[in-house]
Amino acid sequence: MKNLSAIRKMLSLLLFVSLLACSASARGPEEDYTIRFAIIGDRTGGAQPGIYGGILAEIERMKPDFVMTVGDMIEGPARDTTETIERWEEYISLISCLSMPIWFTPGNNDIWDSSSETMYTRYIGEPYFSFDFSYLHFVILDNSRWESSDELPREQLNWLIHDLETEREDAKTLVFIHKPFWNETTAQGKPDTLHRLFHKFGVDAVFTGHYHVYFTGTYDDILYTSVGSSGGYCQPGPTGLMYHFLWVTIDRNRISMAPIKMGAVLPWDEVKATDRLTIRRLTESIVDFPAPLLVGDDIVVSAQELAVIFSNADAEHALEDTARWDVPDGWSVKPATMPVSLGPDETITLSYAVRSEGPLYPVPILSLDVPYREGRAFSLERYLPIARTARCSKTDASPTIDGAVDDGCWNHPVSRLYAPDGQIAHTDSTCFYFSHDDSTLYLAVYCKEAEIDSMTANVVDRDGPIYGEDCVGYFLQPDTSSSVIYQIYFNPLGAVFDRRITLDAQGGFDADVGWNGEYDVETLRGQGFWSIEVAIPLDTFGAITSDEQWRINFRRKQKRLNTSADWQIPIAYNPEGLGYLRME
Repeated sequence: MKNLSAIRKMLSLLLFVSLLACSASARGPEEDYTIRFAIIGDRTGGAQPGIYGGILAEIERMKPDFVMTVGDMIEGPARDTTETIERWEEYISLISCLSMPIWFTPGNNDIWDSSSETMYTRYIGEPYFSFDFSYLHFVILDNSRWESSDELPREQLNWLIHDLETEREDAKTLVFIHKPFWNETTAQGKPDTLHRLFHKFGVDAVFTGHYHVYFTGTYDDILYTSVGSSGGYCQPGPTGLMYHFLWVTIDRNRISMAPIKMGAVLPWDEVKATDRLTIRRLTESIVDFPAPLLVGDDIVVSAQELAVIFSNADAEHALEDTARWDVPDGWSVKPATMPVSLGPDETITLSYAVRSEGPLYPVPILSLDVPYREGRAFSLERYLPIARTARCSKTDASPTIDGAVDDGCWNHPVSRLYAPDGQIAHTDSTCFYFSHDDSTLYLAVYCKEAEIDSMTANVVDRDGPIYGEDCVGYFLQPDTSSSVIYQIYFNPLGAVFDRRITLDAQGGFDADVGWNGEYDVETLRGQGFWSIEVAIPLDTFGAITSDEQWRINFRRKQKRLNTSADWQIPIAYNPEGLGYLRME
């Protein structure tokens, strides 16, 4: 602990010395020197061992004037304050290899509630602030707990306006903020409160993170850059770019940037924001499965015909490739390969004979190389769509909602669940139950817990981060013709996290955490188990009747084992990943 305290003092001293040097340079003719600094992307969100430390070592070798982050430096949310402290001290120790000052931007894994904000202030400093470095003005903002510019607290926006309107002759202004709101608004021609302020007050560049993928754009002469992963889990971008950091060089006339991976300097527009939007559009439109294959009660897929629609939504580029199935043991897909030749705006339908005799997961994967601009293509992969069916029996006698799971309506338990890697679930055994009457959906879960006193269940506030604790969760689409999915989680204390998710045609979604359902919830904790019963009025989901077939997925998270037990994998905000809830 003494060593860590010394490290923090050393970093503070380096920062102070740097600021003194900047102040001195601002008074002398040397103020026109070129400034070089590095920007580190997200470390967490599935931190990959050794990556962040390797990038820090590479930055140290390049000796920038200073270093910036775009957030997500620790893994959050933590279970308690002790764990939060341990993670910050681990991070402080990790960055001690840097000999230059470093400034930080808070991410959603760094600040998730008031307690974590206190710890952030203790170890890092204020979540939003500004400082000057020679002829540069830096503004660091905090959007860790909000999902759009309009949700940011008025206090922070007022501070930002006051900061930006303060006259700084000939200064370049750079803004750092974790979540790239701009990609969902400004890049698509939609209004954005922050962009309006940046444009009004002459901001030169904006840097973000969060998505773990690199992309850029210029809007109203403002350079926007989203830095990809510097350690958090990611998949290759469309050009293969994965873990990297950003190198920035600035003089009085220009701002130059290059993402650096494995020692290679790449062009700033390696992936344009327009490329990402095009890829997202093509990803959603190229391959369509009209219907999933049904999984039997014996957890196998009997011989079925799968129709696949291939549509080239690109009006400029032809698609010439071979659709390839990666078929795991226990599955059969015939034919395994088939040529796909599509001119711009053309569509074809191909049929495959599919069956399974072995493990349900992993499922076959269909892959195709898709052009998105001249000389560039990305590899599209789509999982074979499957759908399990859970039975929801109708009851004439409403269950007593007391958490005991002993009423006569609790029939047809669902206990065959899977780990995220497709293996049989590693959690203690779990049984999900479903029932309904003409006005109410009833849910029950019985969770065995070998070490009942080790459960993590502390959140009591509505819409608190219970998804980081022991909990059960549901993804419900009552109206299969709509684009709305409801995500509902309950913890062993009966606390609720819920939101309404509205999907868009491009594969994105809007999550309305402000939506609150109506629930009668009771939980019970006993020797070696915890259980829950829930009653949900059907009108919570709008004009829905109980005699329809819904789409659904559900899961249990067991914090002690740091894993989940999922009915279908992967968990996703996409109807194609949902099974069926059959009302009987």
